[in-house]
Amino acid sequence: MDPVRNLTKKLIEAQSWAEGIRDCLAKIEKCSSRCDHDIEKVHSECVNKLLCFDPAPCNEPRHHKLKEYKEDAQVLIREIESVLSTSSEVSISELEKLYSRARDFPIYIKEIEILVQKISSAKVWMDNVRKCTSETRPAAIEIDFLQKLKLEMLELQLLFPEKELLLDLLRQAESCAAKCKQILKSPISLKKLEMLLQELDSFVVDIPELKLLKQYRSDAVLWISRFNDVLVNIHEREDQENVVEELNCILKDGSSLSIQVDEMSLVEIELNKACCRKKALEARAIKMDLDFIHQLIVEAVELQIDNETLFVDMSKVLEAAICWEERAAHILSTKATMPEFEDVIRSSEDIFAILPSLNSVKDAVLIAKSWLINSKPFLKYVSSAVPDSSFSLTIEALKDLVLQSKLLKISLGERAMLETVLEKCEEWKNDAYSFLEVAEGIFNMNDICNRITTDITSRIEQLFTPIEFIIAAGIALRVNFFEIPKLQNACSRLRWCFKALSFCSIAPSLEEVERLMKEKDQLSITYPSGSFWCSLVDGVKWVKKALELTIVPFNQRCNLSDAEEVLEESKRLKVSFPVMVDRLANAIEKNKLWQDQVQSYFGLNSDERAWTLLLHLKEQGLANPFGCPELDMVSFEVEKVERWKSRCKDIGDLSKIKHSLDISLYIYNKSKGSRTRNLCIWCATDFEDEEFLTCSICKYCYHFQCAKELADINDANSYICSYCQVLKSGSISLNGCAPLKFVAERAELKILIDLLSDSKSFSVCIEEREILRGLVEQALKCKAYLTEIVEFALTYRAEDFSIITDKLVVALKAVEVAGLNDDHGNRNFELALARNSWRVRVHKTLESSQKPLIQQIESFLEEGLAITMPPDDHFRRKLEEMKSIGMLWADNAKKVAADSGELGLQEVYNLIEEGENLPVHFEKELKLLKDRSMLYCICRKPYDHRAMIACDQCDEWYHFDCIKLGSPPEIYICPACSPHKEGSTETLSVTRERVIGTNYREPKTPSPRPTKLRRKPKKSKSISARKNVDVVSSGISLLFWSNRKPFRRAARRRTKLETLSSFFHLQRPM
Repeated sequence: MDPVRNLTKKLIEAQSWAEGIRDCLAKIEKCSSRCDHDIEKVHSECVNKLLCFDPAPCNEPRHHKLKEYKEDAQVLIREIESVLSTSSEVSISELEKLYSRARDFPIYIKEIEILVQKISSAKVWMDNVRKCTSETRPAAIEIDFLQKLKLEMLELQLLFPEKELLLDLLRQAESCAAKCKQILKSPISLKKLEMLLQELDSFVVDIPELKLLKQYRSDAVLWISRFNDVLVNIHEREDQENVVEELNCILKDGSSLSIQVDEMSLVEIELNKACCRKKALEARAIKMDLDFIHQLIVEAVELQIDNETLFVDMSKVLEAAICWEERAAHILSTKATMPEFEDVIRSSEDIFAILPSLNSVKDAVLIAKSWLINSKPFLKYVSSAVPDSSFSLTIEALKDLVLQSKLLKISLGERAMLETVLEKCEEWKNDAYSFLEVAEGIFNMNDICNRITTDITSRIEQLFTPIEFIIAAGIALRVNFFEIPKLQNACSRLRWCFKALSFCSIAPSLEEVERLMKEKDQLSITYPSGSFWCSLVDGVKWVKKALELTIVPFNQRCNLSDAEEVLEESKRLKVSFPVMVDRLANAIEKNKLWQDQVQSYFGLNSDERAWTLLLHLKEQGLANPFGCPELDMVSFEVEKVERWKSRCKDIGDLSKIKHSLDISLYIYNKSKGSRTRNLCIWCATDFEDEEFLTCSICKYCYHFQCAKELADINDANSYICSYCQVLKSGSISLNGCAPLKFVAERAELKILIDLLSDSKSFSVCIEEREILRGLVEQALKCKAYLTEIVEFALTYRAEDFSIITDKLVVALKAVEVAGLNDDHGNRNFELALARNSWRVRVHKTLESSQKPLIQQIESFLEEGLAITMPPDDHFRRKLEEMKSIGMLWADNAKKVAADSGELGLQEVYNLIEEGENLPVHFEKELKLLKDRSMLYCICRKPYDHRAMIACDQCDEWYHFDCIKLGSPPEIYICPACSPHKEGSTETLSVTRERVIGTNYREPKTPSPRPTKLRRKPKKSKSISARKNVDVVSSGISLLFWSNRKPFRRAARRRTKLETLSSFFHLQRPM
């Protein structure tokens, strides 16, 4: 077969070559016959490729004609290459003729592009040269552009008529550039430069050196123009500092010019003048000393600008300053008056210059004015008759001012007045010393007896007025005499003594005594205290102690023994206070009588001690100012009982609590079958002739009216109270349905027991203790009943829990109605209620017609562990058994669902049937097993998350790797449906016979199942496929029929080999 295939391949290649020869000649002849140059030509490379091919075993007659065209093309190529060579020089007209021949040739030659480029470059060069030779504008042509044209001419190697014109213009430009370079090497003046530039002004070539010379001339002209602008009215300008700055800039710029200018010397002269004017303006704006102004006038004379208005004004200022200095020297040498000095200072304000003697004149005036200011407080005494105590001047300062007045350079009349004030101050000091000696004699008096209230009081009163007068006179002198504080202190102490002596005849208040002692502490003792002063101070202190003892205090009381000691201390005082002594003695006697009454009260029996009498004794004891053990005993007993009563009030209304406990005991007793009256447990009253209802479960009775308030009543015979409804339903809380609940806040049983225990230590007979004892006894009975019920409920394990429910209903009613709370008992009771609720809910779930979910079973077991359900409880054991059986099946189901078809289909169906017969419902595991029972593809495996594709005709699903499919096509037809598409029934029957003959078992094709990895199907098709899967998965019996569709395969037809073309022939061997 290989020789045949090689021959066929050669024939196909030869046929393609012959067609290429014909097409190429057809295009060449078409181009030759038509003059249209836009027709696409045959490339020479294509012709060469066709002529280089070996035509055997084919023969093409037009092959030789194509060779002739190739030879003509090679001749034309050699001519173009010879013209384009750098060794030959031709004219541009010859190039255009050659280009015309190549363009008319029917074969495209690539060398024509180089020829076109060279012709185009030559034309561009000629246009540039013509523009340069015809240019008339100065400096319009760059010299570098001329150099570039010259280089292009050498590269083109053509004959140009404009060659000599270009070379002549380039020689002129080089000559001009050399001349400009020579000028730039040596210094040049502005006049010579202008002559050269005038000569070369109309040259058309732009020479860089010539352009630089023009720039030099432009800079010089601009510099001269700037200097001339500054000179305009230069002497009249006020901003001479700007003038100086501008001239400095001009001078600096002039030194940097590349050519020489004649105006440089003028700039320096004008700069010196401007600096001088600047100094003059500064002297006119700011005061300068006289030497500076004189030097400025001399400099202006040298610069010949002294006639300017500015310098004329400066000369006048200098003359006025010299005259002022002479007058100032005269008044300083002779002691003139203050007006003369002030006149000289005022005249200096008109002279705008720094005057050397001005500071000396001002210092003399300032010293004199300072002396007058310091002397004014002393001199004010002479001119003012009203004393002013705000001044505090020392006599030493007054003496210093008198000495300073002798050194003043100005003559003043206040000097004599100040000396008069000094004499008066010395006279006042003598009078003050005499009064201080009299006061000191009183304070040091030793002989103090009964004369105190008569002679000393009047003598002290007579000294107040003269001492106050001498103090006022000293203050009026405006001098800070150190004797004034001593006089004031002596006067204050005398007044204090006068007030203290007044306590001998009256009984003062404690506030008055404390105020007097506070004044004593504020007094400054300037000399040692005498015996009279100390005795009076000790007496006032005793009065304060006596008042503190006799006044009932708010916090701390003194002992009776302390009061007796204070009374004994009064006998040792040098100054007696009889009124206070009598008051203290009466208070001591009254307190002793009260102590005797307290001792007689506590001597009685505990039953005879009345609570009201104890309160009365406490009030009397608190009215006494002294403290004692009897008062503490009475107060302690009263406070203890009052605190106990306050705790009882905090509990609430004891009568309501007792009523609630009566109802609770009635409920407990009735549940035990005791013979009791029929009472309504809502209102706790007899029925008498009123209508009543009985609960059909707990058998408790209610008034018909009370029952209406509790709930709506439709059938009196089937009435069930709210408590029975709650417990039968399995709920733990009443959720607001607690009609018997105690309205007020519940009291704690432990608190009541503690209160009763605390009341045993009381020594007083009180009524509340007996009431509390009865409440505690009732509460303990209720607690015993509740404990019995709770212990029975917690130890119960049997299946029938109705007995527990009935007992818990009784306990719930009794606990709700009771007005007391027991934390320990209530916690156990709540646990019993929670266990009963759990049993009720588990029983309902297990007895329900619908199977419980495994999640419900696990939730119940977790809840049972939380409430500590015993392991031997009937319902807990049953739940654990159901969970154990179910979890074993679930683990097996998960393994089968993930085994990728390892287990047989019949075994999977048996496992599903077993799961549906369990007492627990496993929804997730059953769904996994049903999905596992569905088989797909030709491999007959369940869905294993591999990529799949559905047939667009039969909607059956196949794995990509099973059908050898790399990527999902737009439309896929499975092998079972492809024979019908091609109509090959004969091949299909042969295939079936082959399968049957080999005993092949036909695979079962499943219903379609979508996968996430297949290509996106049509919407309607996907929905229908999903519905089919859901319907088939609904039961075990339908799973057997979901895999019964036959699987078909078909072979594809072979394509016939078409005959080759007529020019096919065998090559004979040589």
